[in-house]
Amino acid sequence: MARRALLVEDDSSIAMVITAALEDEAFSVDRCDKIADRDRLLSANEYDVMLTDVILLDGDGIETLGGVHDDHPDLPIIILSAQNTLDTAVRATETGAFEYFPKPFDLDELVRAAIQAADARSSDSEEEGDPGEGLPLIGRSQPMQDVYRMITRVLRNDLTVLVLGESGTGKELVAEAIHQLGSRKHGPFVAVNTAAIPRELIESELFGHEKGSFTGATSRNIGKFEQANSGTLFLDEIGDMPPEAQTRLLRALQSGRIRRVGGNQEIAIDVRIIAATNRDLEPMIAAGTFREDLFYRLNVVPIQLPPLRERRDDIEPLARHFLRKAASEGLPQRRLSAQGIAVLNAQPWRGNVRELRNFMFRAALLAREDEIDAAAINDLLNAAPAEAAPSNGGDIGNAVSSWLNAIQLPDGNLYHAALAVLERPLFEHALAKTGGNQLRAAHLLGINRNTLRKRLVDLEIDPERFGKEN
Repeated sequence: MARRALLVEDDSSIAMVITAALEDEAFSVDRCDKIADRDRLLSANEYDVMLTDVILLDGDGIETLGGVHDDHPDLPIIILSAQNTLDTAVRATETGAFEYFPKPFDLDELVRAAIQAADARSSDSEEEGDPGEGLPLIGRSQPMQDVYRMITRVLRNDLTVLVLGESGTGKELVAEAIHQLGSRKHGPFVAVNTAAIPRELIESELFGHEKGSFTGATSRNIGKFEQANSGTLFLDEIGDMPPEAQTRLLRALQSGRIRRVGGNQEIAIDVRIIAATNRDLEPMIAAGTFREDLFYRLNVVPIQLPPLRERRDDIEPLARHFLRKAASEGLPQRRLSAQGIAVLNAQPWRGNVRELRNFMFRAALLAREDEIDAAAINDLLNAAPAEAAPSNGGDIGNAVSSWLNAIQLPDGNLYHAALAVLERPLFEHALAKTGGNQLRAAHLLGINRNTLRKRLVDLEIDPERFGKEN
């Protein structure tokens, strides 16, 4: 079906040009030049996008958008204006407009924005559940609105984005949103956690290697850059990248070409780079552990993600979303009581959205009633990680068996549920015994240090809590 657009513009020549351009892209366009006619058409028709001028024949187009949002909350609005002042731009942004174009504007950019807005609305309407749940990010708080506005500004270009925020705030979800909604959505999205790759293998992982280039290289390997060609490469935990790998990454970003480890041929790459870190890179630059020129190459468009404690209005919708997600993955269907929501809102959530997600999945698994109330949440919050262990130091296998017999687990979740209960106290014990030293803790556990680091991130365990000074 053709996309439907409503164009509200009192300059007939501009209206004619915009209409022709939209119709070339298979839009069906209705035109008017008055607020009264706009409201009449909106009440009688369903539109995928509305484009409106600010100064119209019978009033200010921005001032009257409040009623449009109330009656058509899902309608994306693109604002056009010849009043190219900061005040007009701010007013347009405050209305929640999908995009703002000062006149004269680039017609191709305007048409692309209209297509994107219409397609985004169409995708949302096909999703069940709360509005926006078809997209990776959820939240309507003011801090998240600021994030959304930054995301919309990078969708129609390939500028490099640096996502900043604490662990668990959803940095990879921002990268996924930019990819899914942007011009590269039909290409691959390749994510790599640079902190989880052994130091000696990171260049091979990113750029690939030729057969025989080092011991164990028994065949050619295609690296992440080549895998992401024509798409998006997400470099997570960029602050943990070794200095020598930083140098090669900078060269690749500057030249748009890579060379496999052990190879002689330069390979042209066409990828969008999105990087992320939970570390403050500027002190690392001063200390010489992060390249300043790489920082400026990555920090073209910074997006700062707020911690969950600064967007408490989003805790309830996030918690309900995670309960629905848990049910879709085979866990029991649960609902939250008003008192339960109040308890959730009062928590610090130091692990941010990831911690809330894991907690709600645990609540869906372990709650005794279909409704999760304040008492149930407090019980889960206060539960000791190793509460099943016998106080007299008896056989832990018997304790685990007793715990498994005491709960009801849906098919397909037994293995991961048991691991989730046992891993945390095990890793915390090793860190406590070694004063937070990850290398010694990994040796104590008998596992690779990089494996330990990855699991600490997944479980939201901060090794600094176990430092000797603590």
